[in-house]
Amino acid sequence: MLVAAAVCPCPPLLVPEIAAGAAPELAPLRDACSDAISVLAAARPDRLIVLGPAAPDADGTYPSGSAGSFRGYGVDMTVRLGALPGADGATGHGAATEHGARSAEAGDTEHDTEHGADAGHGAGWLAERELPSSLAVAAWLLERARWSAAPVEGFGLSETLAVDRCTALGRELARSADRVALLISGDGSARRTLKAPGYLDERAAACDAEVARALGTADTTALSELDPHLAQDLLMSGRASWQVLAGAGDGAGLRGALLYDEAPYGVGYFVATWS
Repeated sequence: MLVAAAVCPCPPLLVPEIAAGAAPELAPLRDACSDAISVLAAARPDRLIVLGPAAPDADGTYPSGSAGSFRGYGVDMTVRLGALPGADGATGHGAATEHGARSAEAGDTEHDTEHGADAGHGAGWLAERELPSSLAVAAWLLERARWSAAPVEGFGLSETLAVDRCTALGRELARSADRVALLISGDGSARRTLKAPGYLDERAAACDAEVARALGTADTTALSELDPHLAQDLLMSGRASWQVLAGAGDGAGLRGALLYDEAPYGVGYFVATWS
């Protein structure tokens, strides 16, 4: 069953080497993400599943040890899902915190998407698919937190995945172990201001406000009722991830807390915990 969840955004700008001169501006967001991950560790899960948006050809499961790169953003840095900095090919980038000193070993996954992605049982460091950007950012956050509380696996979600498939996947993931934690990656609307990546859409602020409220109160009904078409219009990458969370959290009795709700650069970023 689901015992804890953390919701974090997934802009590559979270990585200071990518943000460069803008890195100090996002320090409060990084700190909020670290606080959220500490809630996951405190829940003592048996398994941590990281979910985030992915291109249709990059969805499905990613076993522990899967690598992601930020070379496409001009930074020669590689991260590995479930690896500590400097361990077995990890890069060593990212500040250490108090959350542990050893990498968790890979755990089996029992899940698939409609595309039949390989589950990667026992693949460990031999995983060949590169992490999508959202999961690479999540892997960097886990490295920064020195995650060691449970085995980690990733799951890429197509942003067009239907609502009922999202919630069904969430229920399946919640049943995959006695104590499941989720790290949910995804951004709000990228149309909050005139200078936003998608320009201004007058509907964006109200939609983001409802998402923030639902995440902060663990309102699974409101999240499951998000309109996929509106989310697509507003360039909201987190819709599918949040609806998987809604399915996983339905009936779990978890309480939400909103740790961050801002729109730097015209993009809505939320950090929340369910525990």
